[in-house]
Amino acid sequence: MLALVGAAVMTAAATGAAAGQLTGVWKTSDGGYMEVFNCGQAVCGRISPTLGDLADKQRPDAKNKNPALRNRKIGGLQIMSGFVADQGRWTGGKIYNPRDGNTYTGTLTLQADGNLLVKGCVVAPLCRTQTWSRVTP
Repeated sequence: MLALVGAAVMTAAATGAAAGQLTGVWKTSDGGYMEVFNCGQAVCGRISPTLGDLADKQRPDAKNKNPALRNRKIGGLQIMSGFVADQGRWTGGKIYNPRDGNTYTGTLTLQADGNLLVKGCVVAPLCRTQTWSRVTP
């Protein structure tokens, strides 16, 4: 029983350490800024409410599939959720794209050069990948 508890603690610590590698602010390949943070045992992300084009941050989420959410502002909007560490990358997450109102399955891969590959898929192989660069840890 003690070994099982020890293994669970070590797994939780490894997951937390892995998630810490992603936390911080990232500049997206299209010039936006994302704040990546721990959310429970997972990693999540939101559009920075303060960095980048501030006028764009005031833009409503007009293409959201849910009409009740179309008036919320883009700045500060959480668009990434549920990414968990999985052998050097983070999988199982969802990425919402306010430009088209769709949600995609995603993976995050931290590269040796410090950049982050962010991949969103409708269904494999229909995917799009962006490279993000770290702004702050």
